[in-house]
Amino acid sequence: MIFYFLTFYFLIMPANLTPEYFKAEQWFREATTNEEKILAVERMLAVIPKHKGTDHMRADLRRKLSKLKETETQKAAKGKSTDVFHIPRTGSAQIALIGLPNTGKSSVVAAVTNAKVNIADFPYATSGPVPGMVQFEDVQIQIVDMPPITAEYIAPGQIGTYRYCDIIAIIVDLSADIAGQLNVIFDFLESRGLITEQTGPAPDSNSSLPGKKVFFLCTKSDIAKPDAVETLKRFSKYDLPLIVTSTENFDGIEELPRKLFELCGIIRVYTKPPGHKADLGEPFTLPAGSTVLDLARAIHRELAEKFKAARLWGKGVYDGQLVPRNHILQDKDIVELHFG
Repeated sequence: MIFYFLTFYFLIMPANLTPEYFKAEQWFREATTNEEKILAVERMLAVIPKHKGTDHMRADLRRKLSKLKETETQKAAKGKSTDVFHIPRTGSAQIALIGLPNTGKSSVVAAVTNAKVNIADFPYATSGPVPGMVQFEDVQIQIVDMPPITAEYIAPGQIGTYRYCDIIAIIVDLSADIAGQLNVIFDFLESRGLITEQTGPAPDSNSSLPGKKVFFLCTKSDIAKPDAVETLKRFSKYDLPLIVTSTENFDGIEELPRKLFELCGIIRVYTKPPGHKADLGEPFTLPAGSTVLDLARAIHRELAEKFKAARLWGKGVYDGQLVPRNHILQDKDIVELHFG
């Protein structure tokens, strides 16, 4: 019913709706779960132009969003819903894969993790999300194999995994139709607000769908044409980081964990109790650019309020140097926190 009202307003007032809005509207029509409908309406609110011509439309959308969220809350209270696409985040970051059928997603996951993925030469061998852990030195990164998408079909609820993960890896089969793959994947990511132009407007305050960090994870380089990577760069409308691999000749596989760690944008920090040796077993992982105070909060938010001083062993300082709470930490720093 909401779209009959929206069409009426659109006809009588100059709404100047954008292509992004109509993509989100189509997503709403095709949504098969309440959660997807909520995300679609949030996306519509995020991209709809703000002026008098859309006042009624935005009000209708907010009412629709409120009703959908109320329904979802009631379902959760009854305990009747189980979301198979909700993958608890473990490790230092979660990377979810997206790609068309038979592009090599499962083969990459099998090559760098111990996950029990189903590798086959036929489409849809992966019917649900399969998480695995990539080990880079003393850090674990979760990578999630996902069912393939097509222009005609996306598994109900699949958007949830992409919404809550840290990074999305676009799997591109370099030996296949590169432009066709990008068209399908970009259409999906754009319509759901998961990828945005760097120069585009900031996400609307009503939206919980900011653009994700995204990169290309290319497969089958061993059977691709020599200019396949250049073709990918030419057809991509986004300037994204790019990793080239082959699970047949292991091109790029050995370096993949390190590259994934770098893409995560995190640092490792070790702690040292006063008068004792540093704990070099399991580091704290923090976003790059974090400060000493951020580390204290990561250890214990309430204890951080009593944080007084810190000594540092690491880059750009002498051993045991006293540093302020706003000192920016570097990868593999050792920190001795003092609380009062």
